[in-house]
Amino acid sequence: MAATRLTLAQANQIIAAAFAKGRELNLKPLSVVVLDAGGHLIAFQRQDGASNMRFEIARGKAAGALALGVSSRTLGTMAAERPSFVASLGAIAMGGLIPVAGGVLIAGDENTVIGAVGATGDTSDNDEICVLEGIKAAGLTAKS
Repeated sequence: MAATRLTLAQANQIIAAAFAKGRELNLKPLSVVVLDAGGHLIAFQRQDGASNMRFEIARGKAAGALALGVSSRTLGTMAAERPSFVASLGAIAMGGLIPVAGGVLIAGDENTVIGAVGATGDTSDNDEICVLEGIKAAGLTAKS
């Protein structure tokens, strides 16, 4: 199902499904943020026991993806290839920029970006698995 914008109901579905996947995989407590295409917060939740600064980390993964139009995993690759460039972005990126897996863009109609999801709490790879499950469960598509 394509969309032109994210709703609060969809954001809450994404978070609930990401948390369910984390429980299924027996992961550490997760924190998940959903941002609209402009980087504005739609929803954020953290599981009981999540450590400090999880909002900022999850937001940085999602906001970084929005800032450059690629997943935060791809930002990690960019950081390895061009460390000075990516490091300089952190100071100017609204909402931060965390260049590791766990931040994924959401595609709407005609593959346009309608938002992003960021998760943190376990390994970056596991964070990304949960984000992808959340997007799918909400009937949306991760932007490739």
